[in-house]
Amino acid sequence: MTKRPETKTFSLGEAQRLLPAVRERTRRAMGEIHALSLSGDDEDPDGAETTEAFQEETTRIVAEWARDLESMGTEVKGPWLVDFDCGGGYYCWSWPEESLEFFHGYKEGFAGRVRLQ
Repeated sequence: MTKRPETKTFSLGEAQRLLPAVRERTRRAMGEIHALSLSGDDEDPDGAETTEAFQEETTRIVAEWARDLESMGTEVKGPWLVDFDCGGGYYCWSWPEESLEFFHGYKEGFAGRVRLQ
């Protein structure tokens, strides 16, 4: 996703305080997708319509999750991957991490994550 003008700059403490809400919203979205995967369509023997409907609904859930988290000022970089802009790079969180433990610069991305001290 691209950086938006309404993105907030977070101190480490602010990002850490917001993380429980980010984790809960992520857990809920993942739960919705899991529930979808358990509800198959017995009337679609080859699974084509079921697969298409599952993909569409999964896309909707992930997009809704991303909009929700972006409204909190975070930047969504992919499914279940969230960055908190700190003015010099990002505090980086990915499901299922329990806490905010990583940082990366603006150019390095996920592969350049380093553990916070």
